[in-house]
Amino acid sequence: MIDTPKVLIVDDDDILRRIYKAMLSGEFEVIEAKNGKEGVEAYLANFPDVVLMDVVMPIMDGIEATKEILKINPDAIVIGVTAYAPEKGTKMLEAGAKDVIPKPIKREEFIEKIRKIMRSR
Repeated sequence: MIDTPKVLIVDDDDILRRIYKAMLSGEFEVIEAKNGKEGVEAYLANFPDVVLMDVVMPIMDGIEATKEILKINPDAIVIGVTAYAPEKGTKMLEAGAKDVIPKPIKREEFIEKIRKIMRSR
């Protein structure tokens, strides 16, 4: 049996997390966290295949959380998700994110980007 790939969604916006989860459910097992600190903890607990990381969040932002996750696993796949691209997107890439998706997200682009990154592993 093939394991369902796990995606960790880290976003402080409850509604967006629900939308992303609805987009991904069925094809991916979805784990959620509402800030960067919870995202790092959820990463450690689940070791997901892909992390979708919002950039601007309280407690710990996505840039710092990405750096922390990559300290845990340098091969982790983190995709930045931001409404503040390209400035914040550039900072996410500098922190080690594999890619950045601008908000608002289009479902097909979102899923294809995840598939493509996972295939390249």
